[in-house]
Amino acid sequence: MRIAIVGFDVEGRSTYDFFAAQGGHELVIHDQSADLEVPAGAGSVLGPQYLEGLTDYDLVIRTPGLHPSKLPSDAKVTTNLNLFFEHCPSTNVLAITGTKGKGTTSSLVTAMLQADGRRVHLGGNIGVAPLAMLPDIQPDDWVVLELSNFQLIDCKHSPALACCLMIASEHMDWHPNLEEYITAKQQLFRWQNPEDRAVYYADNPLSQQVVSVSSGQKIPYWQAPGAYVDGDNIVIDGQIICSTQEVKLVGWHNQQNVCAALTTVWQVCQNVQALHQAITAFSGLEHRIEFVREVGGAAYYNDSFGTTPETAIVAVEAFDKPKVLILGGSDKGADYTKLAEVIAGANMRRVLLIGQQANRLQAALDAAGFTHYEPGGNTMPEIINNARRLAQPGDIVLLSTACASFDMFKNYKDRGQQFKQAVLQLPA
Repeated sequence: MRIAIVGFDVEGRSTYDFFAAQGGHELVIHDQSADLEVPAGAGSVLGPQYLEGLTDYDLVIRTPGLHPSKLPSDAKVTTNLNLFFEHCPSTNVLAITGTKGKGTTSSLVTAMLQADGRRVHLGGNIGVAPLAMLPDIQPDDWVVLELSNFQLIDCKHSPALACCLMIASEHMDWHPNLEEYITAKQQLFRWQNPEDRAVYYADNPLSQQVVSVSSGQKIPYWQAPGAYVDGDNIVIDGQIICSTQEVKLVGWHNQQNVCAALTTVWQVCQNVQALHQAITAFSGLEHRIEFVREVGGAAYYNDSFGTTPETAIVAVEAFDKPKVLILGGSDKGADYTKLAEVIAGANMRRVLLIGQQANRLQAALDAAGFTHYEPGGNTMPEIINNARRLAQPGDIVLLSTACASFDMFKNYKDRGQQFKQAVLQLPA
């Protein structure tokens, strides 16, 4: 076959390796980077014209970041994810989607299954392309997929077990409207059979809407029969799995993530001892309300992954103590009204405004009657020095920007790493 691989990123490279290993295919890399190095023997169409000529191929592989509408309607298009479902040797596949919490929940699900003695592969949007896992997967293995809207929008397969976390407006710079975003998430459940199971967040109507397209059994979490918090305990099916004090993850949203993971895994494993062990040992993922250091009696937390107003609200509400909040970045088409109202009603010592969205955020804070803000600075060391100047013993210094990072940093990981480096360099 003559195959076009559109976008030579993590998924594109694994797609190339998949077809190259088969042999007998003509592989052509289409990428907008004009100076991209392509594998020896591969053809290439690089630069601004990279989307030309795609109707001439037997198969076109779409990269997740490219909206399907950018490709010719008469081209035969598939994705790394669709190919994975078609070729995976194991039927023990479960998947997690949602707006935020996917990485934490997927990683915890993996830890739970491993604690039960199962061989588990974790991939998807978390950094490992689905096809890259294929060579190592045995028929009895388990596969956990963290899946984004970018991957799901044209997905034609559903696993027997899938979970939808909290859904909120996100990626409105990529989707034309919220309806398409929800439709993309629904693809994970659309192809389920009556014997399959769809786990969802009971308190989130949009999560309910996402799983409504499933023909399988729909199981809520945050209420029975799924896992929920009862007093100081996390329980499911009448059994106490652990106390909330034993959970190392900070905030109510992470207790919800624990309940989502527990409800999902409970469908295949009721090993209470193993589940307790996994939950209580799990300390979370980098850049997700990650404790960095205490300086001058103030605790510094890195939540650089929080790139939406909704996730910033969650991070703010995770702490009752006075807070110095670092807020701002590049635009994702978000509405800051609700975030500003939450900040105005929170125990907020100061807000440091940074990046391109500083003026819009200031206007939203003004409208909410909150005026305890100031410019944060143009570099991370400057921002951190200003935060330290403002923070008092017992305070929380929180990087949770509600915005993307591309105005000042390479990505959210770079922003988080610079935050941690600057904090670690502060004199005691």
